[in-house]
Amino acid sequence: MMEYIGATGAPVTFDLVPVEEGIDFHFILSFAIDADLSGNAQNGKFSPYWAETLTPDSVAAIKARRSNVKVLASLAGWSLRDKVIRWYDPTDPHLWVSNAFSSLKSPATTYHLDGIDIDYEKFPTQRNYTTFAFCIGQLITLLKNQSVISVATIAPYHLTAVPYIELFKDYNNVIDYVNHQFYTDKVLTPLRYLEDFKIRALQFDKNKLLPSYEVNGRGIQGDEFFATLSLLEQHGFEVNGVMIFSADASSAAANNYYYERKSQEFLLNTTNV
Repeated sequence: MMEYIGATGAPVTFDLVPVEEGIDFHFILSFAIDADLSGNAQNGKFSPYWAETLTPDSVAAIKARRSNVKVLASLAGWSLRDKVIRWYDPTDPHLWVSNAFSSLKSPATTYHLDGIDIDYEKFPTQRNYTTFAFCIGQLITLLKNQSVISVATIAPYHLTAVPYIELFKDYNNVIDYVNHQFYTDKVLTPLRYLEDFKIRALQFDKNKLLPSYEVNGRGIQGDEFFATLSLLEQHGFEVNGVMIFSADASSAAANNYYYERKSQEFLLNTTNV
């Protein structure tokens, strides 16, 4: 189970999010960004910008209470305040990797992080992202080889499929899950979702690909999502997990974290857990 948390700046906390025993539950802190408050790129020097309520002590506390909880930091995201975060080709890719490793090592220790999630969502229109796969792949590899992290995920969507496919092709051995943002594809029925999933399963690894849901957002909504999960299984796909965006939206809704509860119930009842 993957859930993004802290992206909106609202005072969200871990405490109310239901976490079931028997589920590997990954909270994804949103976001660590290699830019300053004005949106100026910092050449791989990342800083945490998630909700201030998600403190190092709160991370330590939830992990102490729930041994099945892991916490990741998502890199980049769509924007910082009103500034869109863009991937850019660094002049010196090796320096970018070195800066990124150094700047992430400290918060990984401070926030008791288990991994990172890659969520760059904006690339140059001329498709000039020739170093993206190298920089991100090398960063993940270095962080894992130095035992800074144990988990790495990527979060492509339909407009960013190409650079992420290149990344996955070259570095799939260090990428554990693909949190594809299916809700951005705006499919509204289980059958359309199934067809979309088939396409992404060919682009990535079907066994690492997680179906995803956006609370009160885009794409398929309500119990149609859980009908989709059953349909995926009927067509031979192993539903190895679910990604939800986000705990912020769930905390503001009057549904008692329905989608988190229902997703974990589905995963506990599937034969693939």
